[in-house]
Amino acid sequence: MGLIVIRYGEIGLKGKNRPYFVKRLRRNIRDCLKRNDLIGEVRSVGQRVYVQVEDVERAVEKLRDVFGVVSLSPAQEVPADIEAITAEALRVAHEAGLDEGRTFRMKSRRADKTFPLTSPEINRRVGAQVHEVTGAQVDLSNEADLTIGVEVHRDHALLFGQTVAGHGGLPLGTQGRAVALISGGIDSPVAAWMVMRRGCVVIPVHFRQSEVELAKFMDNCEVLSRYAYGWNMRPIVLDHHEVFGGTYEKLRSVGAERWTCIFCKRAMLQKACQIAGEHRAKALVTGDSLGQVASQTLDNLEVLSYGIEKPILRPLIGLDKTEITALARRIGTFEVSTREARSCPYLPPDPLTKASLPKLKAILEKMGKE
Repeated sequence: MGLIVIRYGEIGLKGKNRPYFVKRLRRNIRDCLKRNDLIGEVRSVGQRVYVQVEDVERAVEKLRDVFGVVSLSPAQEVPADIEAITAEALRVAHEAGLDEGRTFRMKSRRADKTFPLTSPEINRRVGAQVHEVTGAQVDLSNEADLTIGVEVHRDHALLFGQTVAGHGGLPLGTQGRAVALISGGIDSPVAAWMVMRRGCVVIPVHFRQSEVELAKFMDNCEVLSRYAYGWNMRPIVLDHHEVFGGTYEKLRSVGAERWTCIFCKRAMLQKACQIAGEHRAKALVTGDSLGQVASQTLDNLEVLSYGIEKPILRPLIGLDKTEITALARRIGTFEVSTREARSCPYLPPDPLTKASLPKLKAILEKMGKE
């Protein structure tokens, strides 16, 4: 069984609530192992989580996607003794192919302050041996070819030569539930992922306009489920025409077709509120980015939010399209979202960009809704 050391970040600042967050993180890690047919043991040691598993390489690949994990390293446990630490550091250097043509640095952390050497002293003493044996030069910058990590605990030390970045955030499930409105486009799956990264499980909802967009929604839900360790994601699909068709006819009857996008989004948000109530969700999630399209101007966002009973989370609000696209590529939804697309059948030729609450109320009154 190999050992993987998992590090978390802001969880460590949670004070008295920290045990709750760490417990949830361990639970989600176990779910990750189970879903990927990896047999292992998970336990906390100080401010680290240790995972002992047979297939270390594959486990690292999967565990990096568990929210709350800041970084992880395949590691070797040795006695908390400077000679044992030095011997293992030399083994790590040899395994990494360190020689006189490459550079390295030592990075030690002394969790046990009773250990007779300080962290800088460990770095100097072990680093000197690595340099003498391999001929490699020391480079204290992030550009070093190899970083040999050392963590000294009370009854053992850990050494590693690889650190893999995770996504950080909070363990999924620590912040309750939200209904995520997800289309077949680029933005909304990224918004759902960002809320998940903050510990919120999502209930994906799609308003079907075509089979093409539905297929993209389902495939993106499959991508998002790869990050949803600790939560069984169940997509909900509703018919867009059934939700909005009647409202659209009333809009036409009062000559307010320019308001179509506003009323369409409001209808979807209202339906999502109903679903949230049925599933004990506390908020809605949308992919709005300020000013990106007509319905996302600040004036229109104010009108869209009017009368909606649940908070609307808009994690992309300050990002531009380039930043959102980069995130989509990173998390794996970009290829799905950029497949063949179908436009909304209700899209007006001249959408409204500067809505107002008084005008909205006047139109609602004409339609008999207020």
